[in-house]
Amino acid sequence: MSTGAAVAAQEQSGASVGTGAPAQDPASPAEDKRVFGVIPNNRTTEASLPFAPISAKRKMTIAAKDSFDWPVFPTAATFAAFYQLENQNPSFGQGVKGYATRFAAAYGDQMIGNMMTEGIIPSLGHQDPRYFRLGEGSKRHRILYAASRIFVAKMDSGKSTFNFSEWVGNGISVALSNAWYPDTRTVHENLQKLGIQCGVDAFSNVLKELWPDIRRHFSKKKAPASGGAAASSSPAK
Repeated sequence: MSTGAAVAAQEQSGASVGTGAPAQDPASPAEDKRVFGVIPNNRTTEASLPFAPISAKRKMTIAAKDSFDWPVFPTAATFAAFYQLENQNPSFGQGVKGYATRFAAAYGDQMIGNMMTEGIIPSLGHQDPRYFRLGEGSKRHRILYAASRIFVAKMDSGKSTFNFSEWVGNGISVALSNAWYPDTRTVHENLQKLGIQCGVDAFSNVLKELWPDIRRHFSKKKAPASGGAAASSSPAK
């Protein structure tokens, strides 16, 4: 094989010439595990790829990463601050003790919800907890698709069905939360909490769907600026 042919073959296979390292696609969500550099993106995969089921161990690993990753703690701290300002669950009290109790409760909500919806229920029910990103089509269609995934999920067989992992998992999480929310144990308040948790998950899916587009948009805006800076630094002829 000639040198030119070898280089062409190497470029076609996605390897970087001279280093042998795979060429990276800057728009690939598989290589970007954080939306906006913060929100965990461990369970997103591409819908265009051939479906392959994941093991129960892998499901539990995804759930654990989303439950114990560092962004969970500032998120819980933010929710606790809002609850403190609104004096939700007044039996918690105010001051440092009240805030600490609200922080622990908010973190417990997130951790148990993630473990149930992404790990335990999918493993027991043989359902896939991943979000299958479309990545193409109109923005409206993709947003509606992303939001609807709280109702639709794939089984380990690849067949689409009702997303019982989302609703049963969050339902169990809300039921367990009654142990540390003495002031909000009515049916209405539990249904409200369930709706909020599933709504947050739907919004999270939309962010995961659109994040590569948002990142490309900002990358394009930065490119001319860097090019202009390079041009201005070159000596005049």
